[in-house]
Amino acid sequence: MNIPFVDLQRQYQNIKSEIDLAIKNVLDTSHYIGGPIVTNFENDFAKLIGVKHCIGVANGTDAIYIVLKSLGIGEGDEVITVANSWISTSETISQTGAKPVFVDINPETYTIDVDKIEEKITKKTKAIIPVHLYGQMAEITVIKTICQRYNLFLIEDCAQSHLSEENGVLAGTTGIAGTFSFYPGKNLGAYGDAGAVITNNDDLASKMRMYANHGALVKHKHQMEGINSRLDTIQAVILHAKLPHLKNWTQKRIDNANQYNQLITNTDITKPKTRSLTKHTFHLYVIRHKKRDALQQFLQSKGIQTAIHYPTALPNLPAYQYLNHQPSDFPIASSFQNEILSLPMFPELTNDEIEYVSQILNQF
Repeated sequence: MNIPFVDLQRQYQNIKSEIDLAIKNVLDTSHYIGGPIVTNFENDFAKLIGVKHCIGVANGTDAIYIVLKSLGIGEGDEVITVANSWISTSETISQTGAKPVFVDINPETYTIDVDKIEEKITKKTKAIIPVHLYGQMAEITVIKTICQRYNLFLIEDCAQSHLSEENGVLAGTTGIAGTFSFYPGKNLGAYGDAGAVITNNDDLASKMRMYANHGALVKHKHQMEGINSRLDTIQAVILHAKLPHLKNWTQKRIDNANQYNQLITNTDITKPKTRSLTKHTFHLYVIRHKKRDALQQFLQSKGIQTAIHYPTALPNLPAYQYLNHQPSDFPIASSFQNEILSLPMFPELTNDEIEYVSQILNQF
């Protein structure tokens, strides 16, 4: 049996008529940038999450950068974030002129260790960007309290956490803004790069929309220098067609994870944990094993495709050598980078496929 890590073709075939019709409508109108199609998606995504504003942008990386710039964060500032994430989270901080300050991860949840945040706060700290990693919510209520205590902006990186919850509160709705990626493999994915920012702050929403559109809300009326980061119409219409399916796809991911949890009995494997009073939406199902590389090769030999998210903790990357960190500065993230392995996870994964993956894992 051959099992892909992600199979986007299965999803497409299941909703082919909806997607094809949506794309045809864009081609028929020849309206490729902006317009009501983009606005309709923004409005409906905002309604689904329960916020006032959604600003569609070109990708999830731009989403974080636009929030930071619109909050006035830049040269001389510091922004705290987590040691284990995709580089978008930290590189956007650097791109504003600010300094990324890394915090190690919680060994149970792999999200930012809230007990280690306050020791990293200085007079230069302006914001904290927790990442709701793999679909697991960071301890956002605790982080919010820290931000309030030190008068810091809270920006939620929700690139992997569409519809994740803590105490019934959706990811992206606690901080001043939440950023989303709609990269094709995400829980809600476009057919190219796409992203969005959500917020309940009217002034910030206006600034972000302006900044993302060359500094203008009205064409040729540039109030500032901005960037060109727009959600194009074809991606918007694809996302809009997929949006009604998101809750069902999310539940299927959770069901798949529960099945993995029941069937994987190899005691050398550490299975993911879900914090109490949270909804983990399992963008990724990530296990740990001391002999990760050998396990990955074994799975590959049996036709099972896997991935590693992420093979190098951010502070250990060459890009951040200038910060003079040692792996020992982030012992959990530095250790886990050699143990974590992402198993096949997508809504269309079958019970037989999960049983096969689990059976092979138990043999190792």
